[in-house]
Amino acid sequence: MTYLKPPLFVRQVFNRIALATGISGTEKVTVTRRRSGTPQSVPIIPVDVGGVRYLVSTRGESEWVRNVRATPTVDIGGKRGTVRYTATEVPVAERDPIIAAYRVKAGKTVEGYWQKLPAATDHPVFALSEVTR
Repeated sequence: MTYLKPPLFVRQVFNRIALATGISGTEKVTVTRRRSGTPQSVPIIPVDVGGVRYLVSTRGESEWVRNVRATPTVDIGGKRGTVRYTATEVPVAERDPIIAAYRVKAGKTVEGYWQKLPAATDHPVFALSEVTR
């Protein structure tokens, strides 16, 4: 799988702003790092399709994707507080309608990623099931 590494500005500045403010519809997704067991937080724009919430990786095989595969429990914090989910990877054959909805929701901000990584196989997608506490 391919991965588009974000530029230094995105990693050091934009992601911090997005995590703090929710700019562009981002929400704070926290996963467990597969090697250290420590939390990793990244800004992601979740999308709802057919009553199910999904996470889409715009940059491909990212660290958060690998971490979710290893430990599928994710916390999403937004305006409504933090909700815990179990993530299940969506098979490639079922990703197209989710990716299409995601691209509409995220808008022009993400178009460049699909120009560089055009195939559904390039964009891992996870369905989220809320964990009842």
